[in-house]
Amino acid sequence: MKKILFLFVVLLCISCHRLQKETSSDPIQSNQYLTVLGIAQDGGFPHIGCQKTFCTQHYQGKLPSQKVVSLGLVDLSAKKKFLFEATPDITTQLDDLERNHLKTNTIIDGVFLTHAHIGHYTGLMYFGREALGKKNIPVYAMPKMKSFLESNGPWSQLIALKNIALQELKNDRTIQVSNALKVIPFLVPHRDEFSETVGYKIQGKKKTALFIPDINKWHLWGKNIVEEVKKVDYAFLDATFFKDGEINRPMSEVPHPFIEETMTLFKNESEETKNKVIFIHFNHSNPVMQSNASERKALEKQGFRVAKEGQIFDL
Repeated sequence: MKKILFLFVVLLCISCHRLQKETSSDPIQSNQYLTVLGIAQDGGFPHIGCQKTFCTQHYQGKLPSQKVVSLGLVDLSAKKKFLFEATPDITTQLDDLERNHLKTNTIIDGVFLTHAHIGHYTGLMYFGREALGKKNIPVYAMPKMKSFLESNGPWSQLIALKNIALQELKNDRTIQVSNALKVIPFLVPHRDEFSETVGYKIQGKKKTALFIPDINKWHLWGKNIVEEVKKVDYAFLDATFFKDGEINRPMSEVPHPFIEETMTLFKNESEETKNKVIFIHFNHSNPVMQSNASERKALEKQGFRVAKEGQIFDL
């Protein structure tokens, strides 16, 4: 009887531990780390115009909303923090960094942009005179992205009033943001109507991460995504759609690598390699957004991971 009771307690502890990891932040073990601030595609979740049950439950407050894709980069030793993407949810994402990670007078020490699609840069507007009115916030952007901001309002006003200070990036050129952290932008193929598109490699002293929230298709990139994932410890990859036919419009208009395609590319890789893949940037139609979806359970059973707000990844 004692053995049965002991076994029950052990199983209960394991279950509680798994639940805790699913619903709360991972413990901070390093002074440098990434934290997930948002996981949704540009339109957010719930999504405008969506009247599906899973959307209305969020509108009604029965389920939590999901913020637009963003990562926070924190260096507690240097007392610096950076943002990847300036999303429409930037207000609460900056609050998250301030309240739960590192409170500073600067609010943010820099913002790294990937491209000029609405979910990735429009949050810059809150740095202006109508809202924060802060001065000289460093905003890192590639040449075309920089030119786009300089040439179009209201972004040009942010520059004229010195709310933001643009820092031009170069493809594959390393930016040293602190003694322990480096950021390297690299070009990826995407729908570049207004700017080029980049992913980022984020290097700490112990670990390295890839961040590629948007890309057309893996085979159009000049690099092998499987080999690139093997070189790093974490890979936050574009997971906009789960499969073809997911939305009622030609999906060729919004090309992204389907999760099914990415999983097929990694099919014969080790579980260690698959476990490095952390899917992010989910459209509201993607069933993986739902924690009880069979697609999500199958994905995780194979060793892949799903990004969740509040997660922490040591660097």
